[in-house]
Amino acid sequence: QVQLVESGGGLVQPGGSLRLTCAASGRLVKDNAMSWYRQVPGKQRELVATITRAGGTSYADSVKGRFNISRDNAKNTVYLQMNSLKPEDTAVYYCYSFFGSWGQGTQVTVSS
Repeated sequence: QVQLVESGGGLVQPGGSLRLTCAASGRLVKDNAMSWYRQVPGKQRELVATITRAGGTSYADSVKGRFNISRDNAKNTVYLQMNSLKPEDTAVYYCYSFFGSWGQGTQVTVSS
């Protein structure tokens, strides 16, 4: 079992940046794929980005070119760098390990 703790959310103006952090314990992040999802009230959880065990990355069309997922094996941590943020990026962001674990979520609000 892997435990995941997200941090780094907050309030940011449109066009701004945030970096989300997902700290893992119990298993190594490099040993399986990891993803970031987001969810707004009343809607299904949406896949945002994935990093594979080999380090390959993929993104939702809505964030491609603006978001970047990365991994620090030494810190056992996965990041989501979010640039050029838009109001429609407002959501609770969740980290997911393909070992089957979710983090508790971190709120991102993009508003002027």
